[in-house]
Amino acid sequence: MHLLSICFATIALFYGAQGACHSPPSFGPPNMYEIVNGTEIMELLSTTQNGKLYNVTVPHNGGNTQSWYTVVHVWGTPYQMGYAQGALLKDSASEFISTVWGYLEGQVDQFLGDLPVWLQNMIATFGLDAALDLTYYATLDYTPAHFYQEMQGISDASGIDYNTLVRVHMIAGLTQGACSAFGAWGQALANPNKALQLRALDWNMDGPFRNFPSMTVYHPNTGDGHAFVNIGLQGFIGGLTGMSSAQLGISEIGVGYPDSTFGSESRIGIPFIFLLREILQYDQTLDDAINRMANARRTCDLILGVGDGKMNLFRGMEYSYSVLDVMDDTNLRPANDTWHPKIPDVVYWGMDWDCPSYNYVLSQQIKKYYGQITPELAIRYFTAVEMSGDNHLAYYDLTDSQFYVSFAAQEYVSGPTPAYARQFTRWDANALFNEQPPSY
Repeated sequence: MHLLSICFATIALFYGAQGACHSPPSFGPPNMYEIVNGTEIMELLSTTQNGKLYNVTVPHNGGNTQSWYTVVHVWGTPYQMGYAQGALLKDSASEFISTVWGYLEGQVDQFLGDLPVWLQNMIATFGLDAALDLTYYATLDYTPAHFYQEMQGISDASGIDYNTLVRVHMIAGLTQGACSAFGAWGQALANPNKALQLRALDWNMDGPFRNFPSMTVYHPNTGDGHAFVNIGLQGFIGGLTGMSSAQLGISEIGVGYPDSTFGSESRIGIPFIFLLREILQYDQTLDDAINRMANARRTCDLILGVGDGKMNLFRGMEYSYSVLDVMDDTNLRPANDTWHPKIPDVVYWGMDWDCPSYNYVLSQQIKKYYGQITPELAIRYFTAVEMSGDNHLAYYDLTDSQFYVSFAAQEYVSGPTPAYARQFTRWDANALFNEQPPSY
């Protein structure tokens, strides 16, 4: 019960969009910016043993509206890949972890009066770190050791305090965020022989998170999984957004408005950020991913999605400690003909489970462009109009192993702030996965 209370307290720091779930629907303007080829605007900054660091400057009309993100390639064992990240991102990752930790401590102070008395006393006496250490011990037996080996490598190379690095990952595993997702295939698409997937992350925009965007391309040793790209934050190794060389993509939505079908939650189990990354690194098929979820010690209320470009299919999962319900276009829930209607060859959710306003807008855009949908059209008329994906978002063309990504503007960058309103870059995932390691 104490761990659940910690979870609910930390969720309060990150949820914001759900407040609009039961407001009247609002339609935003389309995103008409040109999509840029990522390889044409990337610059090699440095290399180290087992790693390469690139910078991508997104033009967004030039001037002081330009933003950036890093692309990091890492090879080897978990520890070696972590060490390469720490060496390449030493200053920026250190700044990210220390800034985020300071922000989290300050935010907890603001919400201290809303917490249970026992937790107020615990934080006042021991600090936020004690609460997160409890989460670490509650999840340790269910989390593969290679994640902590990788974090140890980051710490050793960068000088980041290992315990602080782990605690930042623990709080990310407690906070689910408000997000959107869809998968479309068959007759919904302009090319019916494809699969298209969305993962839009609507997460905290007041803190420092949007100042440290990054994509990490992992090249594990033979026999330890396969190559994949993890889209997120510098120094953060949990799976938020990404696709793999097995043509699988992941999506996630935190559920702030569940219904009774979700059953119960738990904080003793594998954090979802690690489960999703396991799917990227190890699973070959959609069925593999579903079986992994079914056999996992699950935790909190989520909607998860996995697409498979080999089968040209997408499935969504109602996910909690006590429930795993797999959905396609025929059994999609919540069942509501007005704001969450079933659409053939489409599975979708806007921002949350019981969230009429965002689901309505997303459903209307999907129906309006049904049979014409491409990644470019969805970027223009789906997430921008729904206004989802403020921190970052990606569209995966799983069949052709392409993806399109946008990050929020840094605090010091002018122009539109949300990722859904900014310029996207397009990437050939196969080219990223075939990158050659540096010679050392």
